[in-house]
Parts: sequence; structure tokens; C-alpha cells
Amino acid sequence: MNELDVSVVVCVYTEDRWEDILAAVASVRAQSRPALETLLVVDHNQALLERLAKEYKETAEVRVLVNAGPRGLSAGRNTGIAASHGGIIAFLDDDAVAERDWLRHFAEGYADPLVMAVGGRTMPIWASGRRPAWFPEEFDWVVGCTYKGLPPGRVRVRNVLGGNASFRRTAFEAAGGFATGIGRDGDKRPLGCEETELCIRLARARPDAVLLIDDRAVIHHRVPEIREHFGYFRTRTYAEGLSKALVARSVGADKGLESERRYTTRVLPAGIARGVRDALLARPGGAGRAGAIVAGVLTAAGGYVLGSLRARRGGPTFTVVEIESAVRTEGTEGGDPR
Repeated sequence: MNELDVSVVVCVYTEDRWEDILAAVASVRAQSRPALETLLVVDHNQALLERLAKEYKETAEVRVLVNAGPRGLSAGRNTGIAASHGGIIAFLDDDAVAERDWLRHFAEGYADPLVMAVGGRTMPIWASGRRPAWFPEEFDWVVGCTYKGLPPGRVRVRNVLGGNASFRRTAFEAAGGFATGIGRDGDKRPLGCEETELCIRLARARPDAVLLIDDRAVIHHRVPEIREHFGYFRTRTYAEGLSKALVARSVGADKGLESERRYTTRVLPAGIARGVRDALLARPGGAGRAGAIVAGVLTAAGGYVLGSLRARRGGPTFTVVEIESAVRTEGTEGGDPR
């Protein structure tokens, strides 16, 4: 195994995204720096599993797997990590497509042996064809995309964003896998932030670890029409507050909310000011964007308070599992690692 070979994991759960899944896989297969393999991990959906297995039965570099853990994104990712053979494991959302040099930019970051994770930039593809006028760029994380306020270029960060990210295999050996119990579970309310919790846990296990975001590693993420409405915005920001409470419970509020404090005290006030300015200049959506930022902060704060109270009373819990690597297992048994 070459330590810079890249395995790509795409977790899937519904046939409703069939065309998106095919597009995601096609974008991986078209990379300028080829992936070692693409692993499609199916989350407890037998019909989708059989359909994908038939679709890719003659495509050697695409493997279709069953999520070996509980339902949800975290267990699916852990299944992909354990089954992969690359020294680097990249993750791509099932409703996203990667630009041609996505993996090349990821791999470049790992020239430094201290780099344990590299994330990229995720751009929204709005179902309506354009961004809703009221939707603030500062809250693009609501729809799984890179938000306004992140520094440009290749920069060191506390955590990468899970839908467009990569990790060195040794990161999982040091810190364990994604925590189950806080990741997305189909269309249920998403208790997310599992990548944030993992990255903070990794930094504790490896204090010398470097985590990067390289905004040249671009993917384009589909935003369905239902997520363009304020109702989803409100639900997602509330869920983020609940999630952050779980992360703070796991790793402590100092690290768990370190980046969020800068975001709420610097990025968001500037966004509100721009919205008010645009409203005064009669530009479309200015008042709506300012109002959405305020509403988003208040809703997330409400979720955080409630999540903290639930945590103290023994609310939702999550589990971190050690991942038994396919490379390690096959090496022990004398098998071919690829």
C-alpha cells in the first residue's frame, strides 16, 4: 500500500438519489489523480444495495458494501474506513460531484507528514437555480456547504467539514472512528458535528497533528428545494445547537466552541451589517438576510441550551469505536492488501 493512495468513501441510503449517486461516482472516476478505489456504503437498504451491486458488478475499482454498524452516516463511514486500502481516506457526499483535481489537491497536502486531515470547498447547487435572496452566505453550512467567514487558500483549521474531507489512515488508528449517535440518520433530525468531534479528539490524541482546508479541492453539492425554505433553515440551526452541546460534552466547551465563538462575534455581526446596509440601499434580500442571521443564532443557541440540559440528565449518548482496518487484517493474514 502506498501511503498516498486515496480510497474514496461515499455513504448512500436512498434510491431517491440514484442519479446523484451515479454522478458522484462518475466524478471520482474522472479525477486527474485517480482514486485507488471507490467504496459505496449502503445504509440498511437492501433494494439499493442490490441495484448498486448490479450497476457496478463489472467495475473493479468500485465496491458496494453494507453498513456493518447501526443506521446512520457515522457507522457508514466507519465501515468504509475499515474496508478501504488507501493510506488516505476521502469522503464525498452522495449528492455531490467533485471537480477533476479534487483528489490531487487533497494528496498535495499530505506531503507534510504531520498533516492528518485535508478538507475542501463545497459549493451549493440550488434546486431553484440561484440562491434564495434571504439566505445568508454565512449560514451555507445549513445546506452542507462552505460558509462565508472561512479563510481562503490552504489554511490550518480546527476541523474539516465531513462531506468534503480526507484523513490519513493513521488518524483513525490514533483517535478511533466517527462517533455513532451524533451523525445523520437518513431524513431524521440530524444530530451532526461528528467530524468536529472526531477532529478535536484527533488533536488530543496527536497534539502535533495538522488539519487543513484547501479551497482548491472543490465539490458541488446539490441543495434540494425543501432546503431552500426558512422552515428547514430553522430546523437545521436548532439541530446544530443540539449537536454542539453533545460535542461540548465529549471534548469540553473550550475546544468544542472555540471556532463558534469567533464566528458569532466577528463573522455574523459583519453579515448583519451588510444585510442592513443592503436593505437601506433597497437591494433585494438585505433585510431578510440580516433577520435570518439573527434567527439562526437564536435558534442554535436555544438548541444548545436544551441539548446541554438533556446531556446533564443523561440524554443522547454516542460511542467511539476502534476501527479494525482491512489493511491491518489482510496484512496479518498474509493476504494481498489491494
